Amino acid sequence: MTRPNTVNPPRLAPPGAGVPAIERIVGGLILSVHRCLGTPASMSSRFERERGAIAALCAGRNDATLSSRVLIPRLRGLEDSSRFWSVYMTLDHLRIVNDAIDRAIGDLVQNRMPDGTASTAAVKPSDRVGSEVVAAYESSCDTLATMLAAGVDFRTTLRYAHPWFGPLDAAGWSALSAIHMGIHRVQIKRILRDGTRGGA
Repeated sequence: MTRPNTVNPPRLAPPGAGVPAIERIVGGLILSVHRCLGTPASMSSRFERERGAIAALCAGRNDATLSSRVLIPRLRGLEDSSRFWSVYMTLDHLRIVNDAIDRAIGDLVQNRMPDGTASTAAVKPSDRVGSEVVAAYESSCDTLATMLAAGVDFRTTLRYAHPWFGPLDAAGWSALSAIHMGIHRVQIKRILRDGTRGGA
């Protein structure tokens, strides 16, 4: 299979189309377990591990590799519209989501309802993003990591709805932060693998 390019992009489902119901159900159960059994320290540690794994995957890669869009199979927890991204696009998406989760947690622990409605369609990356995203992504990780390690009580009464998993307290959003990084760490690994092989 020849690797698609940006001139002739593949036809994919629209952003925000979601994932199969079974994945939402199983994902919600996994999230609930992590929320109930996790501590702020364990959530922070898992987030940092995923961040480190992403950094290791990207280390030593040139700009051409990191900026090349690669069509991959749909992975568990990944929308169809997200299958044709570059590594830089994936980092841009993580930057957007990390910042959004940081704001949501910050508001919830202050007993404020976050503005707007969480939407998967609203957090898609730019297809023009380049190497400049790396610093912005790292900054978003620093900010969210600081929030996760703050030692505050994330078991908030107030909850803010995720489009797939429903209302989550700050503990739920903090657990989601590491799970989300893990999903896209797998995506980055697949992009780099399939990009090297010229498709899969």
